[in-house]
Amino acid sequence: MATIRFGTDGWRDVIADNFTFENVAKVAQAYASYLLEHSGKKVVVGYDTRFMAEKFARKAAEVLAANGLEVHLSKSYLPTPALSYAVKHLEADGGVMLTASHNPPEYQGFKIKGAYGGSATPALVAEVEKKLGTEPKLFDSTRHKLHTFDIRKPYYDHLMGLLEVEALRSYEGVLYHDSMGGAGAGWLSGFAKHAKLKLELREIHGVPHPLFYGVNPEPIPANQQVVMTVLRAEEGLTFAAVTDGDADRIGAVLAGGEHFNSHQIFAVLIKHLVSKGLKGRVVKTFSVSRVVERLAKKLGLEVVTTPIGFKYITDEMLKGGVLVGGEESGGIGVSGHIPERDAIYNALLLLESIVKTGKSLGQQFAEIEAEVGFKHYYDRLDLHLPSVEHIRKVMETVKNPPSIANQQVTDLETLDGVKWNFAGGGWLLFRASGTEPVLRIYCEMPSPELVQSVLAQAKKLVE
Repeated sequence: MATIRFGTDGWRDVIADNFTFENVAKVAQAYASYLLEHSGKKVVVGYDTRFMAEKFARKAAEVLAANGLEVHLSKSYLPTPALSYAVKHLEADGGVMLTASHNPPEYQGFKIKGAYGGSATPALVAEVEKKLGTEPKLFDSTRHKLHTFDIRKPYYDHLMGLLEVEALRSYEGVLYHDSMGGAGAGWLSGFAKHAKLKLELREIHGVPHPLFYGVNPEPIPANQQVVMTVLRAEEGLTFAAVTDGDADRIGAVLAGGEHFNSHQIFAVLIKHLVSKGLKGRVVKTFSVSRVVERLAKKLGLEVVTTPIGFKYITDEMLKGGVLVGGEESGGIGVSGHIPERDAIYNALLLLESIVKTGKSLGQQFAEIEAEVGFKHYYDRLDLHLPSVEHIRKVMETVKNPPSIANQQVTDLETLDGVKWNFAGGGWLLFRASGTEPVLRIYCEMPSPELVQSVLAQAKKLVE
């Protein structure tokens, strides 16, 4: 049998291959042992819309309860950020979310949440992983009890305390939400009803679907053809919020069908939060747009750059004083909420920015580009190369950059991979996957033609 390997905040694997009830029980037992060792008493468990998610969640809950913990199991599927909020609201010592987030539909995962209501720190995950191997305790319904919870209303009330609800109620336009068949299904429309908003909320793929309507539930253009087609007929301020499989990552599509990427969303959110009178550090991962960095500095905000992975942003948020933290993949955490990515809250903040400015997301970002003096165009390649050894040699080679697409390299950064900074403000980043022979190449340049030219030449360089 394959080994159970933990990633950034838990374990993911292929359903019926290594993700089995037996292995879920083993991981749950390891987490129970960790909680008990740290005097934990209460834990919450939630799940997404993937195949058998509810049954896997119940198995995890039963093992936790068999260890004498007070266990609260969600009555229905819910977004990961809602589960994280439940940890705080129910004053639990930790949480478990059965989800594989944006991974393909054949995967499921076991995410661990800290008592603070956010992704487990690497140290916490490492402790749980060390406890794997203990025989899971057996659940006995005559001795062990499972409580259930529904966090929807408390979560909505919490968001209402963070948002300018009266401003949102003044908006009578259309907002689309493509939940991709994932755990965000019905949660934005539910908030609209709860807050008595007048807008018309149109759902796309709003019925949960374990196969995510034939795509991987990640809000990138390749998976957004339906919503992009629908939005082509729209104009003005209308946009679509697109949430991933567990609704912690956000993408957007503008009226006219244009993709609005995570870097652009991040920049608009920074500008909007500052307009609300909020301040703090801006935390960005190594692969996030130069626009975000320039905008933050122009607004007088300290910028912290971390390696790639939201766990590093969580660490910064737990220190306090962070306004917003975000990553290239669409995970954005905002001050005053939980130290967690939340696509539902982010979507409502984007709508709030439109209501307050009277300008579309595209117009707002164009103003930001003018303000910072840089045009943003971005793309990424994921190259499957022959071996990890091949990639190791490539990573050594790219530390000595040749001339590429007539761009002058001014300096290198090696925080997480190797980044070439170009004279005109653009950059190219080479980063190896830590677990498979995949090389990721990220590029931001001031024109779409330059992005594609630089990526094409970079690809030839490494293959």
